[in-house]
Amino acid sequence: MQPIKGTTILAVRKDGQTVMAGDGQVSMDKVVLKHKARKVRTLLEGKVLAGFAGSTADALTLFEKFEGKLKEYSGSLTRSAVELAKDWRTDRFLRRLEALLLVADQEQILLISGTGDVIEPDSGVMAIGSGGPFALAAARALVDHSKLPVAEIVAEAMKIAGEICVFTNNEIVLEQLPVQSG
Repeated sequence: MQPIKGTTILAVRKDGQTVMAGDGQVSMDKVVLKHKARKVRTLLEGKVLAGFAGSTADALTLFEKFEGKLKEYSGSLTRSAVELAKDWRTDRFLRRLEALLLVADQEQILLISGTGDVIEPDSGVMAIGSGGPFALAAARALVDHSKLPVAEIVAEAMKIAGEICVFTNNEIVLEQLPVQSG
């Protein structure tokens, strides 16, 4: 049996807004198994966005573990990400999980991997998955050269990725954090 592949997750922070989107395609080998998978979620009562690329069961386990870390560390995205990455790298069960997480709050976007990486992008744009490079390039160009609102930048970049990557479709789930006042 071939591994399940595909996914594009994109997060953009601009002008005090944080938006994350994921496509809905689930593919195995040359076959599309599902068109409307939900790969982006809100965590911590809507204060954090999280998206995954990789095995669904592995990603769901990681969502659960990450949300537990968020609660344990009072919502600190960085501390929770670092603690999850440490557990993921050293725990005998977790280190076999094959996925990447992209997480974001109002302050930052972080990529978390099973090799212990916690990476914050230089710009307010980060993407993962097979269509990630396409979405990333499109989003960077739109952030730098358009006046579109963040949600429209993310939607358009995901549309472009879906037109280029065979493992990405245009059944987009888009989540946006509420703007914090004060």
